[in-house]
Amino acid sequence: MVSTMTRSGGRPATPPARRSGRRRSWAARLVRLVVSVAVLGALLLVAGWEVTPSVDDAAARVAGQLSAHSAPALQGPVPPRVADALIATENSRFYSSRGLDPISVLRAPIGVLSGKDPGGATLEQQLAKNLYEQGSMSLLSRAAEGVLALKLDRTWTKAQILRMYLDDGYYGNGFYGLTSASRGYFGMAPAKLSWAQASLLAGLFQAPSAYNPLVHPAAARARQAHVLDRLIAVGTLTRAQADSVGRESWGLRTAG
Repeated sequence: MVSTMTRSGGRPATPPARRSGRRRSWAARLVRLVVSVAVLGALLLVAGWEVTPSVDDAAARVAGQLSAHSAPALQGPVPPRVADALIATENSRFYSSRGLDPISVLRAPIGVLSGKDPGGATLEQQLAKNLYEQGSMSLLSRAAEGVLALKLDRTWTKAQILRMYLDDGYYGNGFYGLTSASRGYFGMAPAKLSWAQASLLAGLFQAPSAYNPLVHPAAARARQAHVLDRLIAVGTLTRAQADSVGRESWGLRTAG
């Protein structure tokens, strides 16, 4: 007669066949859950597409924001240094994404529960929030923001979205739009910004008042260091180049 093997605690060991069956059961449940979530997401997307507004007027909304603050629109191409610094910091997969980042979608419920922005949103999501959802953190607004981000990606080119994002941004110290910030902080056109100046401005989007270089230069310098680290991470700058940029003067028009 064959005896039943026991664990060290004296209880009978779970037969291998039973353990294998449990694993298959959990795997099947997980697959069903993933499929259910995908189907629900697709249904919500279809419904959301119908109830959210068109984004054909996005550029007009940005122009209206600039006009309301007597700020000029960006002229000419988007400055490459500003674009690179912004994308590396805010949305490194900007050119390959279709308006949504799966990780940010999963983080959205956390933001709703905590009342804080969990980060990770694409430039399209952030632009949609500013232009159409007035920065609301409600679950309904976050869902609408995601649909609107997809619409922005479908309606506008990446170059146009980037331009709108930079023009719609607030850079602290009363400066709205890239041109106003470039002239206000440095007394020059955006196309002439150095790496030091471009990386400083790119860092202001997260908290323009807290990182205002005229009021909080130490915080602004720390934030700029993060931007430079991101430029290294995506391969735009080497460590030596970033260190050199970090030592450069910003050339601010007025000392804080």
